[in-house]
Amino acid sequence: MPAPHDDPGKGEAVRGMFATIARRYDLANHLLSGGLDFFWRRHTARAVQALRPVRILDLATGSGDLAFTLRAACPGSLVVGADFCPPMLAEARRKGMRDLVAGDGLRLPFATGTFDALTVAFGLRNMASWPAALAEMGRVLRPGGGLFVLDFSVPPPPLRWLYRPYLHHVLPRLAGLLTGEKAAYDYLGDSIEVFPNGSAMCRLIESAGFTAACATPMTGGIVSLYAAQRAPTSS
Repeated sequence: MPAPHDDPGKGEAVRGMFATIARRYDLANHLLSGGLDFFWRRHTARAVQALRPVRILDLATGSGDLAFTLRAACPGSLVVGADFCPPMLAEARRKGMRDLVAGDGLRLPFATGTFDALTVAFGLRNMASWPAALAEMGRVLRPGGGLFVLDFSVPPPPLRWLYRPYLHHVLPRLAGLLTGEKAAYDYLGDSIEVFPNGSAMCRLIESAGFTAACATPMTGGIVSLYAAQRAPTSS
C-alpha cells in the first residue's frame, strides 16, 4: 500500500506534462509571476552561497534557471542539474547549462554523500512520493549538508482571498494562451493546495532525516523557502 503523500502514477503524468510546455516554460514563469521568480531564485542562491559549498545539486532543474543563478552566486562551486524530463533538460542545454544529468528524484544516479548542498525549486511538489524523494535527497548529501526546498505555498488571509481566484481561474487561462496547455496549470493550482507548507513542511523534512528545518515565506507567503541540514552520522 502506498505511504501517505505517495501517488505511483504521478511521475509519468508529470514528465509528459512538462515535456509539452518545455519550450514556453520560462516565458510563462516570468510573465505569470510578474518577474518575481528572479527574486525567489536569487534569495535561494544567496542562502546556498552562505554555506560555501564545493558541489551543489539542483534537482528538478528543468530549464536550468536556478542552476544558472547558483552558478553565478557560487562561481567556485560545481553545479550539477538533474531532471527526469528530457525536453526540459534540452532547454537548459540550449541555454548553455553544463553538467546536466537525466535522473529521477526517487532514484538519483549519484553516490551517497556526493553533494554539499541540494536545491529543488518547484519540483518536490511534483514528485510521486515526497517522503521518498526527501530521503533520497538526504542520501546524496554529505552529513551536515544543506537542503533548500523552494516552492509555492498558500498565503494567509487577506492575500489568500485574492490569490486563490488568480491561481485557479486567471493563471490557467493566461498560461493556456501562452503555452497551449491550460491543463498543466490547472494541475499547478490543485497541487499547490495539497502541498504542505510552513510547519507541516518542516515536520515532513525532519521526518526524512534532516535537522533544523525552517521556513521563510516570501511575497506574502505565495512562495516559501525551506532550509535544513542533513543529520550528521552517529558516532
